[in-house]
Amino acid sequence: MKKTTGMNRAATRNWRPATQAVRGGTWRSEHGETSEALFLSSGYTYDDAQTVADRFAGDAEGMTYSRLQNPTVAMLEERIALLEGAESCRAQASGMAAMTAALLCQLSAGDHVVAARAAFGSCRWLVDHLLPRFGIETSVIDSAVDAEWEQAIRPNTKVFFFETPANPTLDVVDLKFVCDLAKAHGITTVVDNAFASPALQRPLELGADVVAYSATKLMDGQGRVLAGAICGSEQWINEVLMPFQRNTGPTISAFNAWVVMKGLETLSLRAHHQSRSAVALGEFLEPRIVKAGGEMRHPGLASHPRHALAISQMDATGPIFAFDVGSRERAFAILDALELIDISNNIGDSKSLMCHPASTTHANMGAEARAEMGVTEGLLRINVGLEDIADLNEDMDRALTAAGI
Repeated sequence: MKKTTGMNRAATRNWRPATQAVRGGTWRSEHGETSEALFLSSGYTYDDAQTVADRFAGDAEGMTYSRLQNPTVAMLEERIALLEGAESCRAQASGMAAMTAALLCQLSAGDHVVAARAAFGSCRWLVDHLLPRFGIETSVIDSAVDAEWEQAIRPNTKVFFFETPANPTLDVVDLKFVCDLAKAHGITTVVDNAFASPALQRPLELGADVVAYSATKLMDGQGRVLAGAICGSEQWINEVLMPFQRNTGPTISAFNAWVVMKGLETLSLRAHHQSRSAVALGEFLEPRIVKAGGEMRHPGLASHPRHALAISQMDATGPIFAFDVGSRERAFAILDALELIDISNNIGDSKSLMCHPASTTHANMGAEARAEMGVTEGLLRINVGLEDIADLNEDMDRALTAAGI
């Protein structure tokens, strides 16, 4: 591969996803390094005054300041865009920086947002608390009920905002239906795709306008750094997102970008393997959970109310699922009995992790909001990692037994 081939869309758009994940976006310096270079610099120098003037005016390509561009970050952005099938991508400092920027860059006082009630706690905080502070109206609906999307539309509705599968209840949204409905009404769809990643689901192919990520999750996949990303059309990124990003600065560090870029090389392998293990662990757990009066929430199992939809719009159903064991006491007993699986509120990691959302990721929402979302006191969320499935089954068997299940 030549030094700049990875940045040449005429070539890279024809590569298959596995090749894009390893080589897409790669730009080599004059040294011809095999691994992408890490550029740690806040600013850049220029050979003459006209060059810098042209760059700042937008008349010439090139770096100006690392709040706006960095060679390592640019490689990551191009690789994510290729995997997503997007015209453009801008990396962010964290997943929540991505969600916040994707919304605030296009909303003004008097606009209206329709959002899914099932969402990560901080995403719900944006909808319930931050946006209303700026005079932006919000409505929260059951995203799994198609009719509620249309019923919630107002003359000033600007954005549909949702995640599928949702965190932590695993609600599944009909992407094509909701995106088609939005387009018919001139509404922009912003999809949080963190539970799936582009390896498992590509919302843009189903009509989404904007896809936002916590790249901390499956893209890094090894619990190392914080990162986010926003994908969309080149026009939307340049005209809508970039003025906000340029002047507010939710900028990812070059080191974090480099780490995520290396994670993308194995994203598909990890995501598909972990998805298979998640289904296997779910099948192992379901009879005991149901027999004990609990509930499984796993889109990869036939018992999920939208299993067929999930299978139709995803390549695999992901490494994360949840189950309800009826009470906080029983949920804590399971967590305390784990010997292999870690108690942790992260997801997308190559290690198996489990948490109690009501006391961690959704603790600050309040009991009423949690009840509305379905985040019960007995709900546990698990991220299934790369360990041997037999070891995971044994650990969960021991933990369930200790909790009297």
